Amino acid sequence: MIIVTTDFVPGKEVKALKGLVRGSTVQSKHIGRDIASSFKTIVGGEIKAYTEMLDDARKKALDRMTAEAERLGANAVISMRLESSTVMGAASEIIAYGTAVTVE
Repeated sequence: MIIVTTDFVPGKEVKALKGLVRGSTVQSKHIGRDIASSFKTIVGGEIKAYTEMLDDARKKALDRMTAEAERLGANAVISMRLESSTVMGAASEIIAYGTAVTVE
């Protein structure tokens, strides 16, 4: 599966438009991570537990988007975007979306 953020795949021609595809996941904070992370906010620096959690969430969203594109018979997703939003105080959604196409 080719995934690009551009409106085209360089060197390929779009033969069929399959439609919008998306994948998302909602991740919540973990109390253990929160306690450890609160100390990090005092001294500064990267909060690795949250970095890992968000990396995992992005991967899940991309995998789900790719699976949806494959079900539609696409071999590429163009104009792919990632977004996040707060669902509630302790949870965030990560969503990957784009246009599924067939390219040659």
